[in-house]
Order: sequence, then structure tokens, then C-alpha cells
Amino acid sequence: MRADRLVAVLLLMQSRGRVTAAELATELEVSVATARRDLEALSAAGIPVYPQPGRGGGWSLVGGARTDLSGLSAAEAQALFLLVGPAAAVSEEAKAALRKLVRALPQTFREDAEAAASATMIDPTRWSGRDQWRPELVELLQSTVVRRRKVRLTYTNRAGERTERLVDPWGLVDKDDIWYLIAGTERGQRTFRIDRISTAEPTDQPAERPDGFTLSTAWQQVVDEVEQQRSRTWATVLVEARFVPVLRNQFGRHCRTEGEPDNGRARVRLAAPTPLDIARHLAGWGAMIEVVEPRSVQWELARIGAELTTRYPNGC
Repeated sequence: MRADRLVAVLLLMQSRGRVTAAELATELEVSVATARRDLEALSAAGIPVYPQPGRGGGWSLVGGARTDLSGLSAAEAQALFLLVGPAAAVSEEAKAALRKLVRALPQTFREDAEAAASATMIDPTRWSGRDQWRPELVELLQSTVVRRRKVRLTYTNRAGERTERLVDPWGLVDKDDIWYLIAGTERGQRTFRIDRISTAEPTDQPAERPDGFTLSTAWQQVVDEVEQQRSRTWATVLVEARFVPVLRNQFGRHCRTEGEPDNGRARVRLAAPTPLDIARHLAGWGAMIEVVEPRSVQWELARIGAELTTRYPNGC
């Protein structure tokens, strides 16, 4: 018996109030006998459904009871518990919410939901013993986002300049264990690394948010800008085709092959912020890689080679 079919049965009963086995069979593209067995199975599992015989009869949820599944398919419900489960390791509120979610499911689905919730965990303590899973200011800033209140920040930028700013908090993003605040300022949208915020003081002033704002779209703009900065210099290199996966591992999305390999060698385009950044990545390859262009990367490689030769003459 498919769990997603049982979910569909419950949703149909919630939306229509009463259904017949024949109607279910038509909707779910199964036999009438299968639809009837599904209904009987739900009843046996403790779901408050009951049959009403006779003309105009059918199956109904007792007292209009609802399952609170809100239209989730079985796959969506499982994905939800896979997502929520790990969070329960670091939050008592998450644990309580998880228990309520499990209880809200029909008995038939609880075993799979509990298994999904416990399939993954997060250990918030690093090996050093310090809890760094979430910066101290994250919860405070999250509350300002939810309450839509301006917050006054003391922020130190990359150059070491310290400033105070009154911002409209729009959302927070966790990227590779680094938290960022997306906020509105007098100069438009800005991104703040939370580990550079020394103080954050919520205010009673209402925060403004652009119409149609979505955090995912705003963050994608940030990612695009960063990636553009990281790909200001491009180089063309020749390398044995079997080593292309290694280059992809080094350069990520900034590694592109051009055409088909020629005599076992692939032509690859690589990018980084500066010629020196590319040269540093390629220096360890030695003669295994040939830089076709630009001259700036060739020059940086030659300079690195000369430095190493000077530092370690005759292999000493």
C-alpha cells in the first residue's frame, strides 16, 4: 500500500467531505477493490473515517476531522522530517515542534516520519569544545527579521574600519558555516558578515522591506556578485584529459573545457580573481600543465619558479 496514495485519500476526504470507493478509484486510477481496502486500512489504523451505507452514502471523516497534512505528499512529508530532525539536536523548541508534527500525522505514517527525523543529526560542538554552530547574534537578529524592527549595528568591514549603522534586517543566510545578514540601508541592499558585528541593538522603529522581496533572490544576487569578483582573470591551459576532474575540484564552477581532447590533452579555461591566484593554484603542477594565455599568468608562474629556485638552489 503506497503511503502517498493514503495521503491522497485523506486529502480528498477533507476537501469533499464524503467520497465513495468508486470515486476514489477513478481519482487515484486504481481498482474499486483497492480503494476500498485503502479506506478500510485507514480506519483500522485509527484514522476517524467511517462508511455510510445506502443511496448517497460513502466514506467520511468523523466530525469533519482533519489530518493537518496541508496537502503534503508522502515524499514532501518525509523531506520535511529529514529537514527538521537534525535541528532538534540543538533546540528544545525544535524538539517540541517535532513531537507535535509526529503526533499530527496519522498512525500509519508515524513510523516512517520518526525514522526520517532521526536519520541525520547535527553535533553543534566543534572538536575544540567550543560551540560555534550559530554565532551569538544570530537568534537576536532573527527576531528582528521576524518582528520587522530596525537594528543598530556596530560593524567592522574587511579593511578594519568600524562604523555604526541603522539597518532594516531582511533575512539571514548560513553559507559554509559563516552567517550573513541581508539588510536594507540608506545605500540599498547590503550584506553583513555576522562575525564582524560586535554589537546589535534592536529598536522599536518599524523596518521597511521592498515589495516582492524574497531572501533566496537577494542572496542569489550576492552570490552572483561574489562569483563575478572571483572570475575577473581567465586563463587557457592544456592538460592531460584525465586530470580535468582534479582541476574542476580546484576551481569549481570556474573550470570549463573547450572542445574535445586533442592527442589526450584537454583545452581548459580557468578563472580566479588575479593572475597570481591562478598561478598559485597551478604552480604545483609543474610541467604537467601548459598555460597558453594570458602572459600575466605565465609571468607569475615564472616568478614563482625563480623564487623557489633561489630559495632551494640545487635541490637543497
